[in-house]
Amino acid sequence: MDTKYLEIIQAPVITEKSGNLSQHNQYVFKVNPKSNKTEIKLAIEKIFNVKVESIRTINVKPKKRRVGRYTGLTNRTKKAIVTLAEGQQIELN
Repeated sequence: MDTKYLEIIQAPVITEKSGNLSQHNQYVFKVNPKSNKTEIKLAIEKIFNVKVESIRTINVKPKKRRVGRYTGLTNRTKKAIVTLAEGQQIELN
């Protein structure tokens, strides 16, 4: 497996809402903001050895945060909702 695929897929998003999506054969991943759907699909298929049916992406804008008298912004991120083909599954444990 090539390391460029691991740079595209940063981490799975494990929340209650993403857990409900896994019942519909959909999984959520935090991905590199510069990557596109084709790169994400190829990376998921190579890393997890599954067949990807479709991908939806979400650009998460930075939020304002304050620590004491200092203000700033969080980093922008990108999430990908990956729908797998029927019968495919990813174990995220």
